[in-house]
Amino acid sequence: MSTAAPLFYQGRQVSLLTQHGKQDLVRAPLEAALGCQLVHTDGYDTDQLGTFTRELTRAGSQLDAARKKAAIGMALTDTSVGMASEGSFGPDPFGAFMPWNTEVVLWVDRLSGIEVTGFAHGPAQSLHRMVSSLQELERFAAEAGFPEHHLVLRPEHPEHPDMDKGIRDRETLLKAFHLAQAKSANGAVFVENDLRSFCNPTRQKTILKATGDLIQKLLSACPRCETPGYWLSQQIPGLPCRDCGLLTRLPKAEVWSCKKCGHEEHRAVHTQLWADPARCDFCNP
Repeated sequence: MSTAAPLFYQGRQVSLLTQHGKQDLVRAPLEAALGCQLVHTDGYDTDQLGTFTRELTRAGSQLDAARKKAAIGMALTDTSVGMASEGSFGPDPFGAFMPWNTEVVLWVDRLSGIEVTGFAHGPAQSLHRMVSSLQELERFAAEAGFPEHHLVLRPEHPEHPDMDKGIRDRETLLKAFHLAQAKSANGAVFVENDLRSFCNPTRQKTILKATGDLIQKLLSACPRCETPGYWLSQQIPGLPCRDCGLLTRLPKAEVWSCKKCGHEEHRAVHTQLWADPARCDFCNP
């Protein structure tokens, strides 16, 4: 792997559109690694692209939303490089037993004609519950990591249009609970973690991991044209089983490719010569 000189983005302005404090998370590692200058803008209401509290559903994929943010950010700041971050939440992909957070950090360089994406995922602080008493509320708040992780309250049900977001201290929480309970026909209040980045330290750590992944890719240069973003693009299955010798779905090689000139390189996977029989469809059907 060639290493791209940080000078490639030295002094270049990079837009970041966000209303949720992400600029304070990613500025230091990005500027230190790449020599770029992050230009923050909040000149567009990113909630129009979708909200975690369900007022507006995100149109398209997570990556589609990031692309829209990057394009809007570049237009607002008149820059040729844009960065955008977009998160999603759901059940974990292994057993669906815990909340899971996936973060995408996108880099768009219009002059070079490339798009590079950093990814990270992990357990999320994303709980929700119906509560009817202060005792139930206090129990939920403790489980939800309050007050470091902020909360959202609604009367009666998860889709009620009245809500209090960004609740970060006990006095505000109790006030919001009594107001919501007064509006609730059955006395129940729906409470959940606030998933916006500045309200959720667990999510902040995942965004930082995705930013680190992005930086790694931007510091990897194509050996032919020296454009950043030269990275693993495909895994080729076929690692033979240690017991029966049949080919498994585990990778035997990788394809690294350039987003600019299309140069490709096939690399053997040297971490292991044989697949564990437990991963073989014949030995362990």
